[in-house]
Amino acid sequence: RKLGSQFANWDSAHFGTNIYIAAQTSATFPSTSRRFAARSLVAMASSTAGSNADAENQNPLLDTSGLPKFASIEPKHLTPAVQSVLSDFERDFESLESKLAATAPGSYDDVLPEVERVQEKLGYVWGVAGHLNGKNSDDLRAAYEENQPKVVELSSKVSQSKALFEALKSIERSWEASSPGTEDFKVAQMQRAVDLNIRSMTLGGVGLEGADKERFNEIKMRLAELSTKFSNNVLDATKAFGMTVDDPKDFEGVPSSAKGMWAAAYAAHAKAEDADSTVEPDAEKGPWRVTLDGPSYIAAMSHLPNRTLREKVYKGYLTRASELNDSAGSNVPLIYEILELKAEMAKVLGYDNYAELSLARKMAPSVDAVRELSDLIADKALPAAIKELEEITALAHKNGGEEYAEEAMEKLAPWDVTFWSERLKESKFELKEEELRPYFELNAVLDGMFSLFERIFNIEVRRADGEAEVWNDDVMFFNVHDKESGDHIASFFLDPYSRPADKRPGAWMDVCIGKSDACKRDVPVAYLTCNGSPPRWRQAKSDDF
Repeated sequence: RKLGSQFANWDSAHFGTNIYIAAQTSATFPSTSRRFAARSLVAMASSTAGSNADAENQNPLLDTSGLPKFASIEPKHLTPAVQSVLSDFERDFESLESKLAATAPGSYDDVLPEVERVQEKLGYVWGVAGHLNGKNSDDLRAAYEENQPKVVELSSKVSQSKALFEALKSIERSWEASSPGTEDFKVAQMQRAVDLNIRSMTLGGVGLEGADKERFNEIKMRLAELSTKFSNNVLDATKAFGMTVDDPKDFEGVPSSAKGMWAAAYAAHAKAEDADSTVEPDAEKGPWRVTLDGPSYIAAMSHLPNRTLREKVYKGYLTRASELNDSAGSNVPLIYEILELKAEMAKVLGYDNYAELSLARKMAPSVDAVRELSDLIADKALPAAIKELEEITALAHKNGGEEYAEEAMEKLAPWDVTFWSERLKESKFELKEEELRPYFELNAVLDGMFSLFERIFNIEVRRADGEAEVWNDDVMFFNVHDKESGDHIASFFLDPYSRPADKRPGAWMDVCIGKSDACKRDVPVAYLTCNGSPPRWRQAKSDDF
């Protein structure tokens, strides 16, 4: 999972205000999505010259006049849209390269803002495609995989452009001579942008020639393919697992919210299997269906009293997309190939190993420094973890009955630890998670959070459903305003709930439309994707579970 979420680590230049082409966007952002994820999708603005107006009217993916037309976009639109913007991009970028070569040395305004404008529309189209690819549509997945190599290939062309690299180096040299150590904030921002792009292009292979360059680009292409395949395998395996429980005794003591979630999952699954099914969710009598999506898995490991059921869920989760699970392709050979290719990529770029290459983009000074920090944390955390495990084990021996007696079980199994950890918290604090749930209903949480934002940042977050098309009925849209001036300064989509059947697991944030002076975009728009349990009162639908 960890490897899959790191993507293929190809690196096109991060031009201007964080504009970049991310071809191997895998939405595996799961708990790994904290990076990720992402690092998974693309962040760019929209609109560029050279597009055909008639094609834009027919293809909603090419309509960049405002927010994405999510309700109108279909998988069939992706390939024509990508072909159109790739053609525009290649023409415009070649023209820019010729201009840079003829006018060197150029100024900052002659380089990065121009690149930003050239890349804008491709970034928009591929970014929307990457976001919707997280919906788990087979048709969209196929179209995405078909077009991914074309985008990766073009990203390599950009990051390996000699004309662009020399223009950036020329700007860097002129600043070193004229304004070293400047305190002018605007100039410092531009210097930072130039530095990041030079580093990104260096790591993207701009200095390679001949066979090394060819092999480097082959590795990037293959890593992008492997990353997408890896995340798809995990998604398919997660979706394939389902454990139906009929006996209410197996759910004794389980919170009503969890039982409601599993009952709704069973009803929806029955409806998906048989469109004429009349099964209605019954939280107390069942049946119930436990799945491997985040809310369901955590609830099962925390509250199911039946050890055999917990073991099945735990092993189902742990063996997803492995040689021990034939419900989807195995990621084991992919992991080995990813490791080998990343090691080879590092060697081609002159690094001893991939860890050194990875750190070239990060604040940590060296591999040894990372190891020292990890060891320091382990030295402090491990004794506390061991002590807590001993407490959990003692509680299980004391309160678990014969099944957990010390004579029968010297130590807890992995699928026991979370369950008894929850019991330890309940006994220590005399408070159950279910008792807190009414205070953390989504709208109440949002109201509290937005009030906090208002006090700290002097902004107002206003719900604006209906102002933007959405990809699912669950999705909400918000505008952010400066409290004093009332100016609209940002917006975001919020997709709060888990949907195992059509949404990748995890929680992540990404950019829908980036703020850009070059592209005259003043209002940035973000995606906020969460993995919460759907409210029990919501009618179960076959596309929700």
